[in-house]
Amino acid sequence: MATVRDSMPSFDLYQPADLDAALALAGRLGPDGWLLAGGLDSLERFKDRHKTPKAVIDLGGVAELAGIRADGDDLVLGPMTTLTDVARHPLVRERFGLLARAAGEVASPQIRNQGTLGGNIAQDTRCWYYRAGWTCYRAGGNLCYADTPQGRNREHAILGASRCVAVSPSDTAPALVALEARLVIRNAAGRREVAAEDFFVGPDRDITRLTILKPGEVLGEIRLPPAWAGAPWAFEKVRDRPVWDFALVNCAAVLRTTGDRLDKARVVLGAVAARPWRLAAIEAAVAGRPRAEAAALAGRLAVAEARPLSHNGYKVTLAQNLVFRAIAGKEAA
Repeated sequence: MATVRDSMPSFDLYQPADLDAALALAGRLGPDGWLLAGGLDSLERFKDRHKTPKAVIDLGGVAELAGIRADGDDLVLGPMTTLTDVARHPLVRERFGLLARAAGEVASPQIRNQGTLGGNIAQDTRCWYYRAGWTCYRAGGNLCYADTPQGRNREHAILGASRCVAVSPSDTAPALVALEARLVIRNAAGRREVAAEDFFVGPDRDITRLTILKPGEVLGEIRLPPAWAGAPWAFEKVRDRPVWDFALVNCAAVLRTTGDRLDKARVVLGAVAARPWRLAAIEAAVAGRPRAEAAALAGRLAVAEARPLSHNGYKVTLAQNLVFRAIAGKEAA
């Protein structure tokens, strides 16, 4: 099926001035409403007619959803904060350099000036079959076109596939999982708070979406607890071009060391699965080992369960090397 690139379909546009009004609208419109953050992902999908919402709720005027502030020991980031502001903010750079680096690696300067942190973590997959309107599993069909002998799957999943082999395209999501961020989800009835690791879902749980956000819900805050504030970190992203492109694989890690010993680490891979892929078993295996030994072991075991497709076997070696470099300190700060 060819991608349609004509004018966008018509929709009702709402521009609430405060969060209560936005939540009321989201609750009333439900699945007929579309929440618009920076708009870079959404407008592309509207133009391609991949999504045809009846109404769009523009969050750009909701001041409560933007900005960065300290709240006790936590650092609180509004989901409408631009990626440029996240990358440059002195508190983020000082306390959570991993997130600053990840935000600064997204796309290009122009896109970071418009794109938001919430939009980056909540964006949908970029699988071209799905985005172009093919009736794949994720779109309600009965086939994954990427996972066929003739499929174009160079950028697709090597882990966690369940019928669908699309991947999460976010650079900041692995960093937030590594930092044990907590995400506050709001709706007209109240709020709930979840670990970043639990915010993202794979196709084995829900093949139609990448996050737990439901119709009528808004991502209200991203909270960074002090557990990893100031800790050594590493972030590396490999892509085809040095700007704009999505990751082929990225790796986010935070470390605690004593001398040459690795006491504790959190290591998360991106672009290898439909959700950020935390290497919890590897973290447990390397804790307490000399750093060089830990890095070699982690690199060797990092993606032992990988199931590469016909054209993305290179991701296995790439992920192994990124994990090794992160723990060895080759890309650490």
